Amino acid sequence: MKKILLLSDTHSHIDDQILKYVKQADEVWHAGDIGDLQVTDQIKAIKPLRAVFGNIDDAKVRLEFPLHNRFICEGVDVWITHIGGYPGKYDLRIREDIKHNPPKLFICGHSHILKVQFDKELKCLHMNPGACGKHGFHQVKTMLRFEIDKGEIKNLEAIELGKK
Repeated sequence: MKKILLLSDTHSHIDDQILKYVKQADEVWHAGDIGDLQVTDQIKAIKPLRAVFGNIDDAKVRLEFPLHNRFICEGVDVWITHIGGYPGKYDLRIREDIKHNPPKLFICGHSHILKVQFDKELKCLHMNPGACGKHGFHQVKTMLRFEIDKGEIKNLEAIELGKK
């Protein structure tokens, strides 16, 4: 079993409140718009990290992290990318790939809107953790945490970190 902390759109922001949740996880996944590598360096100093770059990320971040990160975690096929869209409205850049080879768990960021939705057509769970940074139109900083155990995603929890 793995306890996952999922965050996105930090836009160079990390603080003790976020790091408190990092310490409680087994792994941290970041869905892009990291902003500054000091964010991911602080996370990696505490827990294993899987991440992708986002549209605001510079060359340094893009050299360290991929555009897409697809892997198996505890028997679950996971695909993380920054700009992915939503069930029925997937981004043009991934639409054909996700249709022909859907993961069990599809994760993206970018919208700054926390959303969890099951895609009935693809039989795929979609997650967007919202944004836990201070930049953007969101009013409340958010993240998700959940467990993956023997091919099952369970104990999903939305975390609100207060106003930005």
